[in-house]
Amino acid sequence: MTISNEATWFHPRGALGAPPWETVVDDTVPGWTHTGLRVAEIRDGATLELQDRGVERIIVPLAGSFTVRHRRSADETETFLAGRRSVFDGPTDVLFLPAGSVAWIRGEGRVAVAEAPTTEIRAWRHLRPSQFPVELRGAGASSRQVHNFGTPEALNAAKLIVCEVITPAQNWSSYPPHKHDEHIPGHESRLEEIYYFESAPAGAGRPDADDAAFGMFSTYSSPAGTIEINAVVHTGDVALVPYGYHGPAIAAPGYDLYYLNVMAGPDAERAWLISDDPAHAWIRDSWTGQDVDPRLPYANDKEGRR
Repeated sequence: MTISNEATWFHPRGALGAPPWETVVDDTVPGWTHTGLRVAEIRDGATLELQDRGVERIIVPLAGSFTVRHRRSADETETFLAGRRSVFDGPTDVLFLPAGSVAWIRGEGRVAVAEAPTTEIRAWRHLRPSQFPVELRGAGASSRQVHNFGTPEALNAAKLIVCEVITPAQNWSSYPPHKHDEHIPGHESRLEEIYYFESAPAGAGRPDADDAAFGMFSTYSSPAGTIEINAVVHTGDVALVPYGYHGPAIAAPGYDLYYLNVMAGPDAERAWLISDDPAHAWIRDSWTGQDVDPRLPYANDKEGRR
């Protein structure tokens, strides 16, 4: 039976909590199979443990710096993640851990862990911002900044495809609406997708996330299934997209919008291949001749590019 109500696919901050995690998305969520996400705040010297659950992972500092001790078989390593002050300060370094790993995260701040079940093993990797593409996508009011640390071009993972997007105030992203819920070789791939959101007042200071700050997010049905989300999104909210057209994600005037995308699916090829909604595909051509929003790029001062 198709599960289509918004309450199933959109979850306000804390609704998927399982202490010490503020958010846990995994196969215990009805209708969810291929991807996972954990988000937590680490304070007062606490340590978060990641057990071997048959998943590969990408550890993403949202705010703060962290030390990760990680082990697979007899090999144990400690990796320092320099991180950033907030998600609005540009790209961060991240840590990829293959399936079969266990890890312990300590530090001060907010961290996300993207997951995908797999039995395939890849090499662990610490990726710094200089080692992955930072893309300015779209133009004009559709300008946004994409950090492609977990895409096939940057990372040799088995299943995970992960990136993050910063959308300046008043701009639209995940636009035109698109889908990836059919296997059409060379054209479209089947990928579950998680959106994790943060929002903050816009401005050169890139302030920390603010509970009052907001954006909006939409999904709607495709031939693969019935779904509808039309939600005001705040920091910590999560939208799950099992199928259907998704977008736009809109940053309200006065507030920047961030989201972390976690994708994986059943196809043999690890590829992000999408189909635009034919009714809105012409929007891409309208960007020709428009400049990218001059507020971009946002850069991480720890990389010396602020």
